Amino acid sequence: MTARTATAAQRPGLQAAREAVELPFPELVDRLRDLVGVRLIAYVGNVKNTRPVSDWAAGRRSPGAEDEERVRLAFQAARLMRDRYDPATIQSWLMGSNPALDYEAPARHIRDNRAVDVARDIMAAASSFTFVG
Repeated sequence: MTARTATAAQRPGLQAAREAVELPFPELVDRLRDLVGVRLIAYVGNVKNTRPVSDWAAGRRSPGAEDEERVRLAFQAARLMRDRYDPATIQSWLMGSNPALDYEAPARHIRDNRAVDVARDIMAAASSFTFVG
């Protein structure tokens, strides 16, 4: 077991945070697309249709910095849940009313705010759902 693997096993969420930061954006979008679908990425990424999401995944274009941060935060939350839940559950969590966020949907909370301002709340809600139930 490498030091990186041992640390990730000891601190749940560390691998999700690492991937959210380290992955090239096209690869991150591609992985997130497998977890939550293109429509939810478009919503979080603040675009009106799914075409830009395909362009992001192909590396043909990039969103603005704030929208990229929002998509990376959505990925981090989804990645955290991936080992315990199937994509349908992860998608439902992102779209559903969440008591930890004053009954707002996590996807809407991410989209309507700066990622840096809501990251703590989103990841606390995701961790609670994933590890506490």
